[in-house]
Amino acid sequence: MLDARATPTPLVQVRDLKMHFPIYSGIFRRHTGDVKAVDGVSFDIMPGETLGLVGESGCGKSTVGRTLLRLYDPTAGSVTIDGTDIATLSPEALRLKRPTMQMVFQDPQASLNPRMTLAEIIGEPLREHTTGDAATQLERVYELMNAVGLNRRFARRFPHEFSGGQRQRIGIARALALNPKFIVCDEPIAALDVSIQAQVVNLLEDLQDNLGLTYLFISHDLSMVRHIADRVAVMYLGLIVELSPRDALYANPLHPYAKALLSAVPEADPAREATRRRIILKGDVPSPANPPKGCTFCTRCPQVFDRCRTERPALIEAEPGRKVACHLFTTPTAGSTGSVEVTEPNQQGVSK
Repeated sequence: MLDARATPTPLVQVRDLKMHFPIYSGIFRRHTGDVKAVDGVSFDIMPGETLGLVGESGCGKSTVGRTLLRLYDPTAGSVTIDGTDIATLSPEALRLKRPTMQMVFQDPQASLNPRMTLAEIIGEPLREHTTGDAATQLERVYELMNAVGLNRRFARRFPHEFSGGQRQRIGIARALALNPKFIVCDEPIAALDVSIQAQVVNLLEDLQDNLGLTYLFISHDLSMVRHIADRVAVMYLGLIVELSPRDALYANPLHPYAKALLSAVPEADPAREATRRRIILKGDVPSPANPPKGCTFCTRCPQVFDRCRTERPALIEAEPGRKVACHLFTTPTAGSTGSVEVTEPNQQGVSK
């Protein structure tokens, strides 16, 4: 007999996802290589959970989000959403699956058709995927406008007549039109004023509580991710290097890159800000077209050793509920079994 308290099935299951963009060169446009934007990513998202995906620009965060929804056809791997492998669906089957999964894009101005009114933009998914009459669809549009805090009197206005925060609310309303279970939020606050960002994040949280939504929240704003996410995945050069519960990650990051990333977040307390250590990474991010042979972070890591340069570390469970891809957590201490060798960090690139 099954235990009623058994772990629920993940709504989203990603296994070894890869997204490589081909490079063509020469007069005959020969295929000479690939940009490995995403190079083997695996994670789960539970129903009702928010997974934060963070990392510096160019690490592959947005590509992961777009590949999850099949806006890009993945090079390899599987993406299972609500029990269906999205990566293998035919175009017709994918279209029928679209209502389950939606996306809120980074730039609200670029993602809205400037020639359509607010009512037409929000109602477009209803026209494409439902069979209700015009009056029923318009009533649904009004419901969605109320849900995201837009006045009904704005229904016949065009996108250029709204502020950035209002345009993002239009994008959120459009994403909610078909009652999705899973929404990818691709840096939804990056193009907004700081005063508006908190309003949009609070709106997303309220909608999640009321509608039971599941989010992949992509952002480079670590402070905002700390506010909204349940778990956080840290990406570097197309790979997840650490996946941890939010509080555990911010209190004690395990991967050297996660430590450096979080050390850049300013402290609100001036006394703590004056005494905290800032980790300054040396060098530049390698090209995703020619990543390092071993660990992708080995060219900038202050704790690098020989194994890092020849062998890529796997994403393993270093602590209960926490995964990290680092050889510091896969090298057993001499004479022990199953223990982890934790090397004291050197002071290369570390400053007060």
